[in-house]
Amino acid sequence: MGGSVSCCISPGGSPKIHRRAVELEECPITTTEDVSEDTGTYLQHISDRELPDELAQEANPSDHPRASTLFLNKSQTDVSVREKRKSNYMNHHMSPGLLTKKFSSCSTIFIDDSTVSQPNLKSTIKCVAFAIYYHIKNRDSNRSLDIFDEKKHPLTRDKVPDDYSVVDPEHKLIYRFIRTLFSSAQLTAECAIVTLVYLERLLTYAEMDICPCNWKRIVLGAILLASKVWDDQAVWNVDYCQILKDITVEDMNEMERHFLELLQFNINVPASVYAKYYFDLRSLADDNNLGFPLEQLSNKRAQKLEAISRLCEDQYKDLSKAAVRRSVSVDNLVGFKNSQAVLS
Repeated sequence: MGGSVSCCISPGGSPKIHRRAVELEECPITTTEDVSEDTGTYLQHISDRELPDELAQEANPSDHPRASTLFLNKSQTDVSVREKRKSNYMNHHMSPGLLTKKFSSCSTIFIDDSTVSQPNLKSTIKCVAFAIYYHIKNRDSNRSLDIFDEKKHPLTRDKVPDDYSVVDPEHKLIYRFIRTLFSSAQLTAECAIVTLVYLERLLTYAEMDICPCNWKRIVLGAILLASKVWDDQAVWNVDYCQILKDITVEDMNEMERHFLELLQFNINVPASVYAKYYFDLRSLADDNNLGFPLEQLSNKRAQKLEAISRLCEDQYKDLSKAAVRRSVSVDNLVGFKNSQAVLS
């Protein structure tokens, strides 16, 4: 999902080069001085110097579908989340009389209106805000860059508090900030998920932390980039200046350029990675008693679901027929070549 941009970057500018120093020392590049004249010049292939799959998955969870997301790991280390998970278990299994969650029965069916292809906007934004909240709360350190420092690049003309880099923001504050941008720019729930992917990719690639002094500008840069990659009609930088009245277009352009460089221009989000983040956000919602809204299945909704099911079934049949035709044509081509070989 999303476009992919390839770009050549000099090794000296890569933020991940020093992380691979040990691995590269074990696989030195053979130079022309080490090769005899009769064998010619040997250039080692770049794949010979790549990290193993296990290390790559652990280092870049936003690139690999099997690696666990950073926000879910950080949320599970929180004591309050473990207590909430325990409370949910007790309510569901030990105290059926105190249940507040809706369950389906023979006469009534409740369905979730949020799917991986069309997530619920409000619930998704709340989950993304929770993910950012746990990133800030359970951060390892306060590594940051000047381009994201809110005091050096303020978003408003109001004076930045002296303790802006010490006090962690509450979840409601993060949610209001993201909701304001999404409602004003009319962005979709899918864009919120891609925003979280870019945010974690930035933290991994640039080896930095999201903390009280930089979270607003990091989130703004991720939303800015995700809206351009995901939405067909992207919001321009000048439009964000209408939402945040005191920020300049030049500042937005500079932040976007730095964000792309730190991502090494890797803006591709595979469908498997997108799905992983969606379901991990749902797990985070369950851990924080933030259930996605359930609606009673009506006749109109049932007919709509049946129509969608039939459409998907017809599309699957068409794809199966096309695959069969291709396989038959290949078999005929092979048989024709074999007959020609026998005749010759």
